[in-house]
Amino acid sequence: SSHSLSQPEREGMFHRGPGLNLTSGQYTAPIAGYYAFTTTLHVVHREPRRKGQGCRGSRLRVLICVQSRCRHNSNLETVSRLESSGDLFTISVTGTLYLQAGQYASVFVDNTAGSPLTVQSGSDFSAILLGV
Repeated sequence: SSHSLSQPEREGMFHRGPGLNLTSGQYTAPIAGYYAFTTTLHVVHREPRRKGQGCRGSRLRVLICVQSRCRHNSNLETVSRLESSGDLFTISVTGTLYLQAGQYASVFVDNTAGSPLTVQSGSDFSAILLGV
């Protein structure tokens, strides 16, 4: 079965379909098995302009983690460089994770820049059971 997000009602808000918890932003596995996860985030990066300071290019990590434990060997991860401020860019993470029944997976954004990020509407998170 496939579960995916519908359109957010406003910027920064996800509206999740069946199997995805609206309040926690988690996908909970109904049965143990291998799940294909995909998330695509459309992000606007805004940074206050400082005179005479070039953008050093900070990094943005997006992870899909099981049980909120983002250990190196049990998550999906991508790293993107934030080149210029004010740009809209897209980051995707896709891959397979094994979940026990009742375990959940969720998306984490690690913003090393510390500058404001806005997740745009059209971003999504989906999970598909591949097999047990």
